[in-house]
Amino acid sequence: MSTFGAAANTNPNKSYEVAQPPSDSISSLCFSPKANFLVATSWDNQVRCWEITRNGTVVNSTPKASISHEQPVLCSAWKDDGTTVFSGGCDKQVKMWPLTSGGQPMTVAMHDAPVKDIAWIPEMNLLASGSWDKTLKYWDTRQSNPVHTQQLPDRCYAITVKHPLMVVGTADRNLIVFNLQSPQTEYKRIVSPLKYQTRSVAAFPDQQGFLVGSIEGRVGVHHLDDAQQNKNFTFKCHRENNEIYSVNSLNFHPVHHTFATAGSDGAFNFWDKDSKQRLKAMQRCSQPIPCSTFNNDGSIFAYAVCYDWSKGAENHNPATAKNYIYLHLPQESEVKGKPRAGATGRK
Repeated sequence: MSTFGAAANTNPNKSYEVAQPPSDSISSLCFSPKANFLVATSWDNQVRCWEITRNGTVVNSTPKASISHEQPVLCSAWKDDGTTVFSGGCDKQVKMWPLTSGGQPMTVAMHDAPVKDIAWIPEMNLLASGSWDKTLKYWDTRQSNPVHTQQLPDRCYAITVKHPLMVVGTADRNLIVFNLQSPQTEYKRIVSPLKYQTRSVAAFPDQQGFLVGSIEGRVGVHHLDDAQQNKNFTFKCHRENNEIYSVNSLNFHPVHHTFATAGSDGAFNFWDKDSKQRLKAMQRCSQPIPCSTFNNDGSIFAYAVCYDWSKGAENHNPATAKNYIYLHLPQESEVKGKPRAGATGRK
């Protein structure tokens, strides 16, 4: 019996559990850029918000509010002032939810197929939405029509923005790079350095490149400048024996600019791309981690633990497949970069 208990441990890293989690798989997590409010979207059609409070090493979560979509919700983003949440999903729309005023959610974007990812671009005061209808649309939330519709080569899977850099990952391993100073033209189209389907992307904090994660337990580190191509590399992660798992989430630390990966193996790891080192490998949870995020100062790392449907409906057991959101407090040693090999100078 004890071995089964060990095998079913969803929280081997002794993280803090978020109260009243979603009733179905969690599709996205995002923290407010201004305060410790955490939003989760779920396959139960709900968008939920919690207030996270921390007193020393004790962390508490208080459910604050929620809204409904008509179908599963796949993605979320905050406005940069922390007042408003955007959410999109299988009902082919993006809703804008003013949290501060207790206002009602309103539809601010529409597509012809599910909305897979969204990003708020503060420098442009626009919302970008990417869909399986093979378009990327920019929205002024005060207008009902998009400011611009960009055709994509295939279905959108992931978006990352660090103005002026935006990268959109689509089906068929396309990575479309935009310079948002001229957003209506593709800056560069890259075939993913990874041989399998793109699952996640994350722009470098210095806008000089991006990370891409695939379903095949691998991450690519890609620089945009042709003179920096010798710095590009890929590495394996989220593999166990002969099992290979998807890299579902890539998050840069807001202070140290190291990054976290989270995968369908139930593990999350912290990495330093500049020294090409893994800083910390955490214990594997007994279910996949479909999404994760840092709070605004990097002192809290939130991650979801739930079934991610990667092995189909036949492997989903509702009796055992509970849904969890956990909060990990990263120690500096886990997220602070290491000096590069061969680097000189005092530490």
